[in-house]
This record gives sequence, C-alpha cells and structure tokens, in this order.
Amino acid sequence: MEKTLIVLKPDAIKRGLIGEVLSRFEKVGLKVVGMKMLRPTKDHYHYHYETIGKVISRRGKDVFDVTLDFMMEGPVVAVVLEGIEAAELVRKMVGATEPKSALPGTIRGDYTHISYAYANNVSKSSIANIIHASGDAEEAKLEVAHWFKEDELFDYATNAEAHTLPKKKK
Repeated sequence: MEKTLIVLKPDAIKRGLIGEVLSRFEKVGLKVVGMKMLRPTKDHYHYHYETIGKVISRRGKDVFDVTLDFMMEGPVVAVVLEGIEAAELVRKMVGATEPKSALPGTIRGDYTHISYAYANNVSKSSIANIIHASGDAEEAKLEVAHWFKEDELFDYATNAEAHTLPKKKK
C-alpha cells in the first residue's frame, strides 16, 4: 500500500473543516495511518517547501516567504493516508492548487475560490487553499518521513477495506 501526506493548513483549521475534509478521504477507502496537530518551525517548513518541494528554486523566494508566513499563522494537522495509488488519488480529490481553477467536487473547488491574481495583487498574501498534498509517490515518501517518525504510523485493518480493496487471489 502506498502512503501519502496531506497537511490541513491554518485556514482549514480556523474554518473548522478538519473532520469534513478527512471524511472525504475515508469515504473513498483511504486509511488514516498517522495524524497529529502541530505548529512546525520555520526550519521544518523550509525543509518541506524547499529541500523537498523546491519552491524557492521553482517559484522564487517571494513565493516561499509568503507561503511560510501563511503557514506560520496557526497550527496545522498533518495526516498520512494509505491506499492504492494514494498520492495520485489524493491529488485528484484535492484539485488544482489555485482554488479559482479547482473543479467543483474537489476539496479546493468546494471550499475555496481565491485566485492567484487576487492573492498577488490585492491581498498581497499567500493563496488560502485549505490543504497541502504530496505531488507524487516519490515526494510522498520524503514528506511522510519528514513529518512522521516510524512509530507514529500505524498498521491496522478497517472494515471498509473488505469493500474498497480488490480481493486477493488464493
């Protein structure tokens, strides 16, 4: 089974969307194998966004600084989800990074609407888009290891797995 990371950002926490967002992942058969609320340090975010995500390298220091300021506004909830091709499925469910472009039915499409133009030119802030999701399976491995120790991840069976996973041939 593949593991992937999501981080419910400060805007999701402040809006009281933790349970609603998590339930969407559980309803499709993904399993929560690790979860914690925390207030990461700037160093933790630097490793996450630059060492792993290459935000400064790809998008510039200004984007990184605005993102860091936004993420430092409050606690976040980090969650490890497990399932078949979990990283790809989660990205599909989360929707486009820019909420304005996220389709209805996705998490960002249903709970946010801000555009890059508004964030950049009017509010001069980061784009409040509820959730971070690992970009792909390789990034997920690095992010899970950065946010969680091995003993913070759990292996257990759920009743839903009998109905959401393919049957194993004997």
